[in-house]
Amino acid sequence: MRRAGLSTTGRGFTLVEVLVALAIVAIALTAGLQAAGALTRHAQRQSDMLLAQLCAENALVGVRLARQLPGVGDTRTECLQGGRSLTLLLTVRPTPNPYFRRVDAQVLDAETPLWRLTTVVGRY
Repeated sequence: MRRAGLSTTGRGFTLVEVLVALAIVAIALTAGLQAAGALTRHAQRQSDMLLAQLCAENALVGVRLARQLPGVGDTRTECLQGGRSLTLLLTVRPTPNPYFRRVDAQVLDAETPLWRLTTVVGRY
């Protein structure tokens, strides 16, 4: 009954106990991996939003610094921020008051909208 100094009650774990322990560890590791992936996606999204916001704000500041009433219509340009190439869609629309124009700056990443800023520009 005794082998290598072990009694019959101390032979180790059964196969079922080892499989249960492995299953628990696998579930915990999978949950940790999913959490790390979510954090990575969130950090990338936050970076994209910051770069898009900078593009939109720069475009609207450029319209204000032009010191003239912008013409009605759409303009599509490339915006380079942080080593990324984003698309800026600048839309100018009339308002009920002819001395003001509504200006929308929408930033796209491969046709996916990221950010939109709107302002009203007046005649100088």
